[in-house]
Amino acid sequence: MSKITNSYIKRWITGLVIVPVLLVIILFGSEAMFSVLVIIFILGGMWEYNNMVFGKGFIMEKIESFIFALIIPLSVLLKNSQYLLAIITFAVLLVFILFLWSIKDSNFDFLSVAKTIFGILYIPFLMSYFVSLRLLDKGERWIIFVLVLAFAGDIAALYVGKYYGKHKLVPLISPGKTVEGLVGLVIGSTIACLIFSYYFLPEISLVQIAVLAFVGSIIGQLGDICESAIKRNFGLKDASSLLPGHGGILDRLDCLIFIAPFVYYYRIFVIG
Repeated sequence: MSKITNSYIKRWITGLVIVPVLLVIILFGSEAMFSVLVIIFILGGMWEYNNMVFGKGFIMEKIESFIFALIIPLSVLLKNSQYLLAIITFAVLLVFILFLWSIKDSNFDFLSVAKTIFGILYIPFLMSYFVSLRLLDKGERWIIFVLVLAFAGDIAALYVGKYYGKHKLVPLISPGKTVEGLVGLVIGSTIACLIFSYYFLPEISLVQIAVLAFVGSIIGQLGDICESAIKRNFGLKDASSLLPGHGGILDRLDCLIFIAPFVYYYRIFVIG
């Protein structure tokens, strides 16, 4: 059995174990229970991010990021946007102020502030839009819609790219991605979302769903590439090895981090 085939098998086994658990919590769990699930993924992603950008040391910065990784999604659950804005504001202030107190010599690393604030905005803040989606009318269906959009396209891109991929998409950032794979991703996402919405979101126009899926799949791919750029910068192929066949939690969240905010705002501002 080749190494690539073995990786695909691990990928499918991991998915078959995790997906049923996710569906049970999404469909039958309370808003609070779902928020706990989101927080678990956020903390895992934050742990991987800190390991990538900081490595060893920087204990204070890591503690700060974990604290806000917990508080931000909880503030969204309270359904008051002012709480969230206040927490983001004080996160920036606190990270900067505590950095000043940590300076012990003239060769201090100011980049640690930027890395900490970026990590807080990139993972806890953007991932908290899953909580926002869950709070919408039929929120559980919109959560599954996002997962269908992301993972149907991911599967289509994987196999289209494997068998037909010839033209590299962004070789300097992610050598495995191809233009053909991107086309497969967009088509796969759009078809899957149209089928899902026909049965589970029938009140939404199929034209709106097609636009949402088409644009969302491209935005998701950009999210994937952005996460790859972070890994490439630190010489890593995967964020970690927590999920066999998939890499790390961030390697699964990469597109979702971008898709969730887009779907949320399209839903409230365009669809209404």
